[in-house]
Amino acid sequence: MLSVVEKFISINGEGAHAGELAAFIRFRGCNLNCSYCDTKWANSSRTFAEEYTPEQLADWVKDKSVTNVTLTGGEPLLQDGIFELIEMLINQGHRVEIETNGSLALDEFASMEHRPVFTMDYKLDSSNMEQFMQKDNFSLLKPSDTVKFVAGSISDLENAVKVINRYSLLDKCHVYFSPVYGKIKPSEIVDFMINNHLNGVRLQLQMHKFIWEPNRRGV
Repeated sequence: MLSVVEKFISINGEGAHAGELAAFIRFRGCNLNCSYCDTKWANSSRTFAEEYTPEQLADWVKDKSVTNVTLTGGEPLLQDGIFELIEMLINQGHRVEIETNGSLALDEFASMEHRPVFTMDYKLDSSNMEQFMQKDNFSLLKPSDTVKFVAGSISDLENAVKVINRYSLLDKCHVYFSPVYGKIKPSEIVDFMINNHLNGVRLQLQMHKFIWEPNRRGV
């Protein structure tokens, strides 16, 4: 069974398919505790969740006639049955995107016959979680995948550049910078990109926080 705190249809607020319709399934529970997390409410074991089988969730998505599916959390890869759900959704013809926090090994999912797309965080210093990052995952990434650096300071950005260069990420996948909401101005990130000649890196804002109230759920 999979523990779901919300499921809804909206647009992807970030990632390579930002602005496109997607079916979102948000799962309960996370193994990290990032300082800036905007979904802490979904991480607690005390948060109410409905229990579904993979078949039930696949049927819900199929009924919505939406191509993109975003599995998020919390940390979706912690869920029992997530592998089966991914297989079912891809076999139904959906593009499945996994929003994962970068701390869990992706090899089992990257080796699937029909592979999902990963949007993988790399937690920088301001998150207080960088020590948990699984750097071996970088070797599994493909051009359809994304590594997202959420930055709260210039020193975060400087660290991100070191990681990008060390693992040649621009040759492997999409690379995004995203600001910690309210901690660093997007214009500061743009200036940093200009000053450091970061061709190929993209700045991305969380679109849904500009369309709706920033803390609104179900969007």
